[in-house]
Amino acid sequence: MEHFRPRLQQAAEQLDLNLSREQQDRLLAYLDLFARWNAAYNLSAVRDPAEMLERHIIDSLSVVNLCGTSADDLSPLIDVGSGGGLPGIPLAIVHPQRPISLLDSNGKKSRFQFQVASQLKLANINVVNQRVEAYQPEQRYTGVVSRAFASLQDMVAGSEHLLVPGGRFYAMKGKLPEDELSALPKGIKVDELHTLRVPGCDAERHLIVLSRAE
Repeated sequence: MEHFRPRLQQAAEQLDLNLSREQQDRLLAYLDLFARWNAAYNLSAVRDPAEMLERHIIDSLSVVNLCGTSADDLSPLIDVGSGGGLPGIPLAIVHPQRPISLLDSNGKKSRFQFQVASQLKLANINVVNQRVEAYQPEQRYTGVVSRAFASLQDMVAGSEHLLVPGGRFYAMKGKLPEDELSALPKGIKVDELHTLRVPGCDAERHLIVLSRAE
């Protein structure tokens, strides 16, 4: 995967991310594992590693500085419906001091996440193999992030119990879902709406930040 390093570096610069050599190494190692495990574990319909880099890893990196994941933010985040670890694993690689949980009900996908965390020595990752509705963490999270996991309404209804008071939802979406925004539950407000500029991606991408109105 070394031949993808220039593309990764270029995309990081376009996203105002200063990735260390070690972080680049881990992202490329993650891409390699993702590509090799994909056939057996059905992590993604994308089969081409170059496309995986663009559509999965670089796409996930586009929200690194928008999910409350600044370098000095150590508050816990949970990636709900994490699948192959997106965006949680790239977030954990870029901010290794921040505790990040990866939640998925699919056992194969959770095993893959655990393998990545173990092999890449990502000590800040906690893998949770449960349904989101059933998960009752000992400590709740300041943020719930989701990448094309569910509608905004279902995301809020299913995972609000995971948040501390004042916590935020970070929903990664493609085209702006006007119908979902208009159907938000009472008391849920849109804090921020970001149009993402994902290097190498022409499709519409958005990050919607929600919270409960005080």
